[in-house]
Amino acid sequence: MSDNERYFRDARTLMVDGQIRPNNIADDRVITAMRTIRRERFCPPAQTGRAYSDADLPLGHGRFMPAPLTIARLAQAAATHPGTRVLVVGANTGYGAAVLASGGAAVVALEEDEALRAMAAEALAAEAADVRLVAGPLAAGAPAQAPFDVIVIEGAVDMLPAAFAAQLTPGGRLVTILNDDGIGRLVVAEAVGGAFAHRTLADRNAPLLASFQRKAAFSF
Repeated sequence: MSDNERYFRDARTLMVDGQIRPNNIADDRVITAMRTIRRERFCPPAQTGRAYSDADLPLGHGRFMPAPLTIARLAQAAATHPGTRVLVVGANTGYGAAVLASGGAAVVALEEDEALRAMAAEALAAEAADVRLVAGPLAAGAPAQAPFDVIVIEGAVDMLPAAFAAQLTPGGRLVTILNDDGIGRLVVAEAVGGAFAHRTLADRNAPLLASFQRKAAFSF
């Protein structure tokens, strides 16, 4: 093992023991994935030194790689098991998709940004080759690959997209961070009559995804 590999291995250990486990992340599959998957591989070269910091990492064009604890909270709330069909919306460079796939979920990762998708393809080939990476507008979801047991939106949204309800299996769920007047709420939502009813699990802020941002109303 090289000094560089040893450095990142130790950083992963510190991340899990200092950021993840003390914050009520108890899912063994999530913890094992985050101890094992090389998060630095999913970072742009200029950000690899911050791969394990408790921060959202800028990826350019207003997009971010969510902080490790955000990924852990989303993955734990998804409550997947081997064979669960999962769609990750806004997968950026693929780290969150890799964490979910590590637990045995069958993951489709949707990303609309070509540069991020190229980074994801390279990183996933090395860390989670079973993830299926697809291109398309985030707001549309992935109807061609539906239905899914779980849809995870990897970022904050101003509203829960009703169009996603039709892409879920009966009893399926949507997991994301809902912007509530500037406060992020980690929510799990179930489809009810073509819309979503949700419950809040915890407070957690994350960068807002422009595809799910409420348009400002015109006023005089």
